[in-house]
Amino acid sequence: MRHPAALDPEAITVGEALEAAALSACDKPIDESDAAAIQAAEIRATGLGHVVPGGVGAEAQSAATYNIRTTMDEQKTKLGDVLADASEKLADDKPVTREDAEGVINAEIRNKPDLATYPGGVSDTMAAAARLNQEY
Repeated sequence: MRHPAALDPEAITVGEALEAAALSACDKPIDESDAAAIQAAEIRATGLGHVVPGGVGAEAQSAATYNIRTTMDEQKTKLGDVLADASEKLADDKPVTREDAEGVINAEIRNKPDLATYPGGVSDTMAAAARLNQEY
């Protein structure tokens, strides 16, 4: 069941925010912090409280694990590879809220040594979507 984005057709959903990250950071190899952010976004979108087996979060974790073992950047799985059709991969979706964005940001920075988010990455697009949704 999809959350009724139709309540506000202008609202940006979690899936759409993830797809925006696929466009803005398409060539960035997925790392552990990206996988954590994507998993947090999926959990918030679905409301299930866990990563969906075979879902976008599980795919991101698999890609991050693969990338750790791969030395050549051109062979690594990129954000664009995993998130291009995120809306279709999510079992459920909903408009992004400020709380969703904060949860995703926290997940990303917890998994980065410098405690920073990637410009144009998952956390940035979720935060931008939350800001835009608050304006409507």
